[in-house]
Amino acid sequence: MNRTNRIAGCLIAAGILYAGRAPAQTDSATSPATPRSSSRMSELFPDSVVAKGKGFEIKRSQFDDTVTSIKASAIARGQNILPEQMAMLEKQVLENLVRIQLLLTKATAEDKTKGKETCDKRFEEIKSRAGSEDTLNRQLKSVGTTQDELRAKMTDECTAEVVLDHELKVQVTDDEIKKFYEDNPAEFEQPEMVKISHILLATKDPSTGTELPEDKKAAKRRLVEDLLKRAKAGEDFEKLVKQYSEDPVTKDKGGEYTFARASADPRRAMVKEFEDAAFRLKTNELSEIVTTQYGFHIIKLLEKIPAHKTPLTEISSKIKDHLKQVAIQKQLPDYIARLKKDANVEVLDDRLKPIEAPALSSSPAATDSAKKPQ
Repeated sequence: MNRTNRIAGCLIAAGILYAGRAPAQTDSATSPATPRSSSRMSELFPDSVVAKGKGFEIKRSQFDDTVTSIKASAIARGQNILPEQMAMLEKQVLENLVRIQLLLTKATAEDKTKGKETCDKRFEEIKSRAGSEDTLNRQLKSVGTTQDELRAKMTDECTAEVVLDHELKVQVTDDEIKKFYEDNPAEFEQPEMVKISHILLATKDPSTGTELPEDKKAAKRRLVEDLLKRAKAGEDFEKLVKQYSEDPVTKDKGGEYTFARASADPRRAMVKEFEDAAFRLKTNELSEIVTTQYGFHIIKLLEKIPAHKTPLTEISSKIKDHLKQVAIQKQLPDYIARLKKDANVEVLDDRLKPIEAPALSSSPAATDSAKKPQ
């Protein structure tokens, strides 16, 4: 099954303005982010300034931490950034860090309050999706950051968004929302989906990803067989999930996933064995033991959700946000160019001199959200 970190798509947006309003953007206060105290490089070498403008500086440590988070997030999602892509990516990262700082210099006290409120809401969504505090901390550690660091970066980006909203004064009418909905019917078709609960007994070491020895796999197999008997005998499945499941993403949420077939939604696809078993079940029916690359599963079907079109009333706010983002993106280059000129922005590292390019779309989720409301 696809256990790609949802958090990774968020973290890769660290320091990147308007990469799609994925619910986990970045932040850092209204001044450049404080370098990580644990950074050995910062202890050994002076923390030079890579870019500056009126009212702000961007330090080497801040830039390096952002690039490191992006690379770690890509690795967490099983993707590689090729060496020939790094020079472009680094220039885009610095460009977006500069954009954020330019906007923060224009933030009012009210903007900062709104930015913090938006950040708090998005951060709670991140914690909810993670399932537990421990799971969130593990996910963040895997991409080299902490809750405090992520929340700080998110606060800055959310505040920058607020500034853009009132500076560019983009308005979206109800007629525009309705027209987009009517002109793009396929975007709002929802495929058939299943909502399931499952127990996973993992056959890989969670810290290394290596296969467990055969004797430990055999012990897991015996345990899952016993759990299946107990579930079929009427024991509370949710309690069995919370007591025994080794899926860190869903263990504390009753083992629940909702997904479509891979052919309908490849972005959220489960592995074939898991998908096939789930879609064969009837409501409240238990599967036999399902073996995947992750381990042994017992699946319970909670609900089958028929294919349908999402009503306009349920999606209008997201369409509005999408249309607003599109309009902002059109105005953004000229607006930022004016801010740079007024602030006398300088890039002090010749390798990182700015390029003319749109804001970095740093994850598949961000790219999708920039194309259409979700």
